[in-house]
Amino acid sequence: MNGARQLAASVPIRTASSGIQIAIPILAVQVLNDVALGALLVALALLPSIVAAPVVGAVLDSVKRPRVPMLASAILTAVIYVVAGGLGILPTWLVATLLVVSGLLTPFGFGGLSSFVGQSGKDSHRAYSLDALSYNLSGVAGPAIVAVIAPLFGARTSMFVMAAIVLISVATYPLMPMPSRSSSTSVGMLKSMWMGVTAIMTRRPLVTNAWSGATVEFARGAMPIAAIGIALAATEDASLSAVIVSAFALGALLGTAIETARKSPKYPERTMLIGFALTGVATIIAAIDIGFVWTIIFIAVSGLLTAGATAAMLGLRRRDSPPEVVGQVFTLGAAMRTAASAVGTAVAGTLAGIDPLWLLGGSGVVWILGASIMLFYPHRPR
Repeated sequence: MNGARQLAASVPIRTASSGIQIAIPILAVQVLNDVALGALLVALALLPSIVAAPVVGAVLDSVKRPRVPMLASAILTAVIYVVAGGLGILPTWLVATLLVVSGLLTPFGFGGLSSFVGQSGKDSHRAYSLDALSYNLSGVAGPAIVAVIAPLFGARTSMFVMAAIVLISVATYPLMPMPSRSSSTSVGMLKSMWMGVTAIMTRRPLVTNAWSGATVEFARGAMPIAAIGIALAATEDASLSAVIVSAFALGALLGTAIETARKSPKYPERTMLIGFALTGVATIIAAIDIGFVWTIIFIAVSGLLTAGATAAMLGLRRRDSPPEVVGQVFTLGAAMRTAASAVGTAVAGTLAGIDPLWLLGGSGVVWILGASIMLFYPHRPR
């Protein structure tokens, strides 16, 4: 029952965020014929989370009713998505500004939600496997919904649908336990923020975990832009890029469904390293020019290989976090990943003129680089 509540609360808002990341660039192509602008707008929607994360973490670690700011952030996000759907009708600067605001709210629905799972150590592996499942369900559903709606009704309608999906989380947040952590910390908000930043930037286990996760997310952020180029080259239809993105997420969904039934790995740091490295290898193979269908298949395989690594990353983050700044560590870690994804998207946008398969292959190399960071994770006696 708790697992169902966890998924009901987290999947909708993350689905909308995943869908927006592909709906925005498709909309930019459809109404303004500008891939680079679409990439920039996605970056603006993601990058601010790194600035907001310390504040969000401190708020969730200190307020008596953390559900209240969670609900408020979701409602405002839904409103912003509706207005952002007016790209091409409304001034671009207004849409860009609102997307920046949505980026400031992102940590609530990502790291903020993750910080409330795995409260009991006995079921923590299952809880974080379910959280990884939530991310991957969302990663499937968001692009898949856009892939269906954008060709039939336009990407603008997709934006409105994503806003409606956010409101589902508004209805389901009350189902998920969000206990107050204010009694466990007597320090002020500024000191709490400083403690969280210090923990994730100076404790070696958290440093390697956070930077490995952020680096692979840079590679993931480049994929939607590469996918648009691949889809245009193969089919002349930018909206079919959502099929490629959905294939990755569908593979990850299958992997996390399997992962929830497995026992906790004895060496989760090795699971992270191997899983992310194999994802990179599969992505490089997907970039070989052997046909659009084979690209989709190997992208799905690469998604499958991320499942165990993502669950291990979240479990390690909980295990290695000081108890008084759990919310801080999770929101900062998630914000680093979101910001890295934004940078990856922006960089891919600036490189939109090169062969998209080379861009995809380069992202595979970055996956392997991110995996290699886990070589520096400190050995823990067993």
